[in-house]
Amino acid sequence: MAKVKKTTVYFCQSCGYESSKWMGQCPGCREWNTFVEELVEKKNPGKIKSTMGGKEEMKPARLSEIDLQARERVTTGFRELDRVLGGGIVPGSLVLVGGDPGIGKSTLLLQVCRNLAEEMEVLYISGEESLQQIKMRAQRIGDFSDGLQLFCETSMERIEQVTERQKPQILIIDSIQTVYSEDVSSAPGSVSQVRETTSRLLQIAKGMEITVFIVGHVTKEGVVAGPRVLEHMVDTVLYFEGDRHASYRILRGVKNRFGSTNEIGVFEMREEGLMEVANPSEFMLNGKPQGASGSVVACSMEGTRPILMEIQALVCHSNFGIPRRTAAGTDLNRVNLLMAVLEKRAGMSLSSCDAYVNIAGGIRMNEPAIDLGIVMALASSFQDKAIDEKIICFGEVGLSGEVRAVNMAQQRVSEARKLGFDTCILPKVSLPGLTDTKGIQIVGVENIREAIGKMNGK
Repeated sequence: MAKVKKTTVYFCQSCGYESSKWMGQCPGCREWNTFVEELVEKKNPGKIKSTMGGKEEMKPARLSEIDLQARERVTTGFRELDRVLGGGIVPGSLVLVGGDPGIGKSTLLLQVCRNLAEEMEVLYISGEESLQQIKMRAQRIGDFSDGLQLFCETSMERIEQVTERQKPQILIIDSIQTVYSEDVSSAPGSVSQVRETTSRLLQIAKGMEITVFIVGHVTKEGVVAGPRVLEHMVDTVLYFEGDRHASYRILRGVKNRFGSTNEIGVFEMREEGLMEVANPSEFMLNGKPQGASGSVVACSMEGTRPILMEIQALVCHSNFGIPRRTAAGTDLNRVNLLMAVLEKRAGMSLSSCDAYVNIAGGIRMNEPAIDLGIVMALASSFQDKAIDEKIICFGEVGLSGEVRAVNMAQQRVSEARKLGFDTCILPKVSLPGLTDTKGIQIVGVENIREAIGKMNGK
């Protein structure tokens, strides 16, 4: 029998670097105070078996000999999810889905299982819920076919046995923090456990051509719990964002080896589950006030999709020595910078004013193209002059007060025209790139003074 020796090991939570002693700075990723202590068992090394290439003997292949016909994408039944994945599921891929508790990760994957189970075998393994709890949630979603099989287990060894026996085409693990391997003595959810179980799931995905979805919890900082190496190992990382008390959810891809990471999917949480929102701009503008100062519509691009949003600002005299500044849905530092530009280049005395900026609808945007919208909303609230409700604007604002060009101007203008806007204020340098402006008035501006002068639409 092999000797088993317990020893204390320190792991870096950011990159998974292993050390025999605690260190303030990780030598691998240079992060500070990321080491955690774990008690592990050191066993005599045996033969390591790899399943990355399957059971047959593998040999190097030429690029021209590789056949891609067997790796055609599989649609999930959700156009929004397919958009974020880059066109659908790639067979043999490993996908990590992260999000806050109660945001709808399990519900989304269960609905995906419902769609896929009509044509293929799907195995849903849960380490958090019982079979009865899953069925209660499934009854709320709708009818399921017999292609879906449920299994409650947290042992990685048993999961491998069941997967080898059932040979599903889609495997769901909910969640990775509850799965443990008997070869590692630390508790489930620890750095070593998450790294070991994810590595074995990666071997299952690549060796058996099974698409594996992993559910991961997030920390209070908004990143997936466990070592950062977890995100490096998987093929795709999706984050489910939004307030769990609100009805709308944003699915965002932060890593994708098979597609773009700029696309987002918008869902609405209803009693029967998550429903797709085909036109996010329309719901973002619902309830927009009329004739109120400090409100303007701006346009941002998420991948190839233009999204129109309402930017609200409230500027008032401060009763404290240090004015208060708050931003919801965008970067506070960017708001402070734009307020400084307004004070210096437009002559507005904002240093003694409280300022509150909000992007309505619960969505978060940081694209520079919304700079002009923030500037116009702040100026409108400061002057207490309402902006014409048929005006839309976009453009990046520089430190000299100039309005700089942004990409995909034609797509933004087309989306604004489709939703009934009459006037579009945009950077003057972007005018030559417009090919179709019929039905909407185009106003090109060079600086923020010109843009503020156009707030009434004249």
